[in-house]
Amino acid sequence: KCRLCRTEGMSLCGKEKCALKRKNYIPGMHGPKGSFAKKSEYSRQLREKQKLKRLFGVTERQMVNYFKKASGQKDITGNAMLKLLESRLDNVIYRGGFAKSRPQARQMVNHGLFKINNIRMNIPSFHTKPGDAFEVITRVKKSNLFNAIENQKFGPAKWLKVDYKNLSGLVARELELTDLEQAIQTNLVVEYYSK
Repeated sequence: KCRLCRTEGMSLCGKEKCALKRKNYIPGMHGPKGSFAKKSEYSRQLREKQKLKRLFGVTERQMVNYFKKASGQKDITGNAMLKLLESRLDNVIYRGGFAKSRPQARQMVNHGLFKINNIRMNIPSFHTKPGDAFEVITRVKKSNLFNAIENQKFGPAKWLKVDYKNLSGLVARELELTDLEQAIQTNLVVEYYSK
């Protein structure tokens, strides 16, 4: 996982002790020397696309589908694509502070630990909308997984309302430009898929 973090130049794994902090250069036998090569336009576009894909943990086919959906919306295509990715159920669980990383959130959803609008959901790519309520299923509320959830280092995203006592939350509003991941140059991703 941390090899991918070093390749993309940003922490994708969510670990506190990410290898990127110790070795801030691309992996490989040439070490820091290999990271100074001049990048082509295509290379920059590919790297941004891979960064976005690996950050949210989606497949190439899903990325193409998100791009097609986003290009049909009124919003700027790059921003619309990010909004679609941010509104995935696994990302909502991660942004709400119920998981330490997106892969952990995806696994929780896959195991059916959350309900959306009182319906048990095990599809990580489920698209949430404003007004959707989510909560941890009763069977696992007292498990060790959620014991220390109130001592999280980061709070929930501004577009979510979370109640840690009842282990539930609500998608309070539509995503705005300031709520989106700022480390990604979405224009390069759009250029990559527009070819």
